[in-house]
Formats: sequence, structure tokens, C-alpha cells
Amino acid sequence: MTSAFLNIGSYLFVFCLSFLATLTSPAGANVAVFDDYWTQRQSDALKQTMASFDPNPLNVTDHLNYHAALAMDATESVNNTRRELSQVRNGRKLRKRSRKCVAYNPIDKCWRCNGDWEKNRKKLADCVLGFGRKTTGGKDGPFYVVNDPSDDDLINPKPGTLRHAVTRDGPLWIIFGSSMIIKLQQELIITSNKTIDGRGARVYIMEGAGLTVQFVNNVIIHNIYVKHVVPKSGGLIRDSEQHIGLRTVSDGDGISLFGATNVWIDHVSMTRCSDGMIDAILGSTAITISNSHFTDHEEVMLFGANDKHVIDKKMQITVAFNHFGKRLDQRMPRCRFGTIHVVNNDYTHWEMYAIGGNMNPTIISQGNRFIAPPNERARQVTKREYTPYSAWKMWNWQSEGDYFLNGAYFVQSGRQNAWSPKPVNPVPRKFAIRPQPGKMVRKLTMDAGVLGCKPGTAC
Repeated sequence: MTSAFLNIGSYLFVFCLSFLATLTSPAGANVAVFDDYWTQRQSDALKQTMASFDPNPLNVTDHLNYHAALAMDATESVNNTRRELSQVRNGRKLRKRSRKCVAYNPIDKCWRCNGDWEKNRKKLADCVLGFGRKTTGGKDGPFYVVNDPSDDDLINPKPGTLRHAVTRDGPLWIIFGSSMIIKLQQELIITSNKTIDGRGARVYIMEGAGLTVQFVNNVIIHNIYVKHVVPKSGGLIRDSEQHIGLRTVSDGDGISLFGATNVWIDHVSMTRCSDGMIDAILGSTAITISNSHFTDHEEVMLFGANDKHVIDKKMQITVAFNHFGKRLDQRMPRCRFGTIHVVNNDYTHWEMYAIGGNMNPTIISQGNRFIAPPNERARQVTKREYTPYSAWKMWNWQSEGDYFLNGAYFVQSGRQNAWSPKPVNPVPRKFAIRPQPGKMVRKLTMDAGVLGCKPGTAC
């Protein structure tokens, strides 16, 4: 796979040209003045993109599927033992509702069933799988408690606010002292080595701007609501502890990743953003989006925003254990370039299509459940855009272990010796670790979205 990629010198040249060409477009970087600070931040991010790219993506998918199998087997074994030990009266077993924590997928099983999670919050950073598996967020920093939901001062944010926390220079594990609704006056620009951890509170980012992760590395966003995000006018905004930048109009994306690496978005509930829910563009890579719940939106996820951004060939994203729910239309995700592993998600609703793209992305769909809409013309899971069949028939889009209901179907494609488990597209080796089958997805995604974690009890 790596032979098709350009060398780093070519990437630097092409990326800079394409980046400058898009500064004024809706898919641009939202930076009005590209000063020395942002030029250096972009340059550092490009180097991080190259360093974060994994030349052996099959090892990453195998690793996730292996841990998914272990977690499922362990949980099923415990449940069988409980059933066998249940009391028997009148010749039959009593069915009692267990209050014990049950976690079927490997990310949740890593931390959720520990009643002392509040005393060991940073255990979460050991649990990420997929392409974002090296993300640690603010694990190496102190805790920062957000106790003020206001967002009144964009240049000198008040200590105790979320904006103040995310613009500090060092690593921080950010938690919340109480439940709160935060209405962002402008986009929230998050710096490197941060964890936003909403466990133990109900945290809503809503009716304002969204979250921006731009030319930074190592960010975790966990257990928060992102709802009703709207465009904002831009202006002067603090984007780090030592810098204030001029921003253009923000699009109304829920979470925007521009040239971001090692990002993990987990147990987030998202509803009704003006533009996309999650966009990953301009060389973003090493990303995992997991255990999240999406509803009420048209264009859910965009991975790669411009056909000229060849840097997105380095894009590697895992989409795992999510629930794509009611009143969604399309783009779950929509991809340009890159390698996307879509595994063990529950697609219960779409109006146009579920997974689409152009510019020859590699899409590996494993163990998902696809429930087609009533509209017979929308039952195809996949959509290739702006490309004739003669070209897209060579793209590597593969389905393995997916569960199709209500007439849903996945149109596969691929060239000889491509990354594919199918005999019609032979490979030097098959997938070493099979995915959990799509029929198990309801269990694997049963707790997708924000968790109601309370101190002293398992989540």
C-alpha cells in the first residue's frame, strides 16, 4: 500500500499549495491571518501526520478484532455462569435483572465496570483501540476542574471555564465539577495533550459554536453532548496560552479536525449540527471514533474535504461500536483518500446512503448491522461519487461479516491482490482475526452515546 504514496518532500510541496488554495473556501482552515505561529503549527502538524501513519494497517484492524473477540467471550462466559447459578423454583430458572455492569465491547470492558473509575479516571487512556490507539490525551498532566459554564471572554478566558482549560500549553485532564450547559460564543480551539472527560456530570456543548482540533496532536473527547451547533462569525480568539488569532466564519461543525493526529472521540452524543457532525480533513490521521450516538442530521461525517488534498492519503480512521440512529441522511462516513475501518457499528437509519466517497479511499466494513430504509432506491449501503464504474471498480471497498436487513446491500469493489478477504480478490494473506459478526452489534453498541456515570458505581 505504501508504494502508492508520495514521498515526504512531494507531500510538503503539494500540501502547502492545496492548503493555501483552500483558506478562503468553506473547507479551509478557518484561519484569517496565517502568521508565524500558525505557519509553525501547520508545519509541525504535517510532520506529525507523516509520523503517525501506520504502514501496516492490517495489524491495527487485527488488534481491534482480537480484543473484541476476547471481550465478547469473557462477557458471555460470565453471563452463562450467572444463569447457571440462578435459583431454580418449580423446575425452571428465575430470571432476575442483574445490576452488575455488563460491557461487551473491548473499549468499554477495559474501564467501565470498575466502581472506582472516578479515582482512576486516567485508566481510560489505556483503553483506546484502532488507528487512534496511541492517543493518551492529558494523561501526563494534572486534573483541571471546569466549574464555570460561561464563555464571555474569548481573548482572556476566565479561569475555571472550558475555554481557559483547553488553551493551556501543557497536558491537562479536564473534568467538570457539576452538570452544565456551555454555549460557545465562537469555536473552541483545543491545544495538544488534552482530555475532555465529562463523566460524573451532564455536559452539553449546545446552541453555540463547536469544537476545533487544529494542527495539534493527542486529544481525547469523552462523554459529552454536542447539540445544535451553529456557525459563528469568527474574530479574535485565544488559540493557545501564548497566542491570539483572527478566525474566519466557522461552519457549524460539531467537532472539526484540521491536520489533527492521535485523536479519540468516545461516548459522545451528537444531534443537529449546522454542517457536519465530525469532519476530519487536511492530513488528519490516527483517529478513533467509538461508542458514540448520532441522530437528527443530514451529513454526519466527512473524512477528506478536497480532491486536491493528497495528504489525506495518509488518513487512517477507525469507526467502531457507534450507533447511527434516527433521522440521519448520509455520510456515515463520506471519504476521500485514506484507509477507513468501519467495524461493529449499528446503522439503523439512513435516507440516501450510509458509506460513500470518491478519490479511491480504502474502506473495510466488518461486522456492522445495516438496516435499510423503506425507500427501495436507498437500500444500497454504499455510494461512489463523481466517478465512473471503470475507475471505482478498482477501489478497495470490502464487506466481511456484515449483517444486512430490510434489503440492505453493500457493493464491493477491489483490484487483484488488494486488501480483501474475498476469494475473487485474492491477497497474500487473509484477515488473521475475524471480526465479531454483525448479528452481535446490538450488544456491542448497547451503551453508545453519553453514559450516566456516578461516582462509586460502575458506569
